[in-house]
Amino acid sequence: MIEDVVKEVEEELTGHILPFWERLIDRENGGFYGRMDYDGTLRKDAVKGGILHARILWAFSNACTVLKDDSLLPYAKHAYEFLTGPLWDDQYGGVFWTVTADGKPAEDLKHGYCQAMSLYAISSYYEASGDEKALMRAMELYDLLEQEMHDEYGYKESFTRDFRWAENEKLSENGIEASKTMNTNLHVFEAYTELYRVSGYPQVADKMREILDIFVEKIYNPEKHRLDVFFDEHFNSIIDLHSYGHDIEFTWLADRGLEVLDDIQYSSQLAPIIKDLTQTIYKVALDPVGTSVYMEAENGMVRKTRNWWTQCEAIVGFYNAFQKDESMVEYEKAVEDIWGFIKENLIDGRQGFEWIQEVDVTNMPVTSLPIVGVWKCPYHNTRMCLELIKRTKKSKSFELPKLDFF
Repeated sequence: MIEDVVKEVEEELTGHILPFWERLIDRENGGFYGRMDYDGTLRKDAVKGGILHARILWAFSNACTVLKDDSLLPYAKHAYEFLTGPLWDDQYGGVFWTVTADGKPAEDLKHGYCQAMSLYAISSYYEASGDEKALMRAMELYDLLEQEMHDEYGYKESFTRDFRWAENEKLSENGIEASKTMNTNLHVFEAYTELYRVSGYPQVADKMREILDIFVEKIYNPEKHRLDVFFDEHFNSIIDLHSYGHDIEFTWLADRGLEVLDDIQYSSQLAPIIKDLTQTIYKVALDPVGTSVYMEAENGMVRKTRNWWTQCEAIVGFYNAFQKDESMVEYEKAVEDIWGFIKENLIDGRQGFEWIQEVDVTNMPVTSLPIVGVWKCPYHNTRMCLELIKRTKKSKSFELPKLDFF
C-alpha cells in the first residue's frame, strides 16, 4: 500500500537521512565535509563541491518547508553561507566547482549544471527563510546563466573562471566530448521552475517555455521513445545512449514546470511525450522481476547496475503517472516494488552510514564509490521522500496538475 510506503519514507527521511547529513557539518571551516569513503572513513581534508553544497542546501530548505520543522533551517543556512561565501566567486560571479576543505578555490571551473543546481537550492532557501538577499543571489545566477551560458541553441556547459570556453569533462561520459547535454538543460529548467514558483518573475517563465521547446524539438527522440543525452554545439545527437533515470526524472519535472506555468498550450504539447517516456521506461528499464530500474543503455547494451538516484526518480515518476491516471495500477505497484528494493539493497544498515551509491548485477555494493562525494548527496532521496509526503498528504505547498494528461 502506498500509505505504508509514505509512512516508511517519512521515517527514513526524519530518522536516518537528515540526521546523517546533520552530522556532516564542518563547524571549524564552514560548510559540510566533502567526502566519506564506502568504509566510513571521513575525509575532512577533501574538497567541498558546489553541487554537493547546493544539494544539501536544497534538502534542508525543502525539508524545513514541507515538514514545517524550523530546527532544520540552521543547517540550510550553514550550507547557504558556504555556497554564497567560499564557493561563490566575488570577482567573476557564479559558483566554483570545488574549494579546498578550508574554503579556497580548488577547481575554479564554472559549469552550467553547477550554477543551475545552486540557483535551484537558493530559490528554495529563499522560500524557507524569507531572506530577500537569497532571492537577489538567485537572480544573479539567473542573469549569469542567460548572459554567459546561453546561446541560440540552448544552455552551454563548461567555462573557465572568467567564462572562456572549457572542455566539458564533468558531464561528458562514455568516451565522447559533449558541447551540450540533456542533463544540464533539464536542471536549468528545474531551477527556473523553482525560481518562478517563488518569485513570479515573468521573464523566468518565458525561459522555461524556451527550454521546453528545446526538449520537444531537439532532445526528445520520438523514433526511439527517449531523450537523447549528448549533443554537439548545435544540438545534434552524438551518441546512441538512453539514460533511464533522466527520462523518468524529466517526466515529473516537466509536469511540475507545467503546473507552475499553468500553460494549457504547452501542457497539451508535452502530454504525449511525457506519456511515451513513462511507458517506455516501464517497459524497457525495469529488471526482470520489476523491482528496480537499470541505469542506461548504450548502443542497445543495457548497463545493469542500479544506483540510488535512478531508483528515487523512478518512484516519483511512476507515482506522478499513477496520480494522473489511477487505472495505471502497474505504476503504483512499481513504486511499492522499487521502494522494497531500496530498503533491501540501498539503505545502508551500518551504524553511522546513509545510502549505498550503487549496486552491481548481483546487488552487491560498488565499494569504490563513496557514501558522500562531489555527486553523492541528500538531494535525490530527500526529494523522493518529500514528494511522496506532499503528494499523499496534499500539502498546501503542492497541488496536483489539474489537466488529464492521459
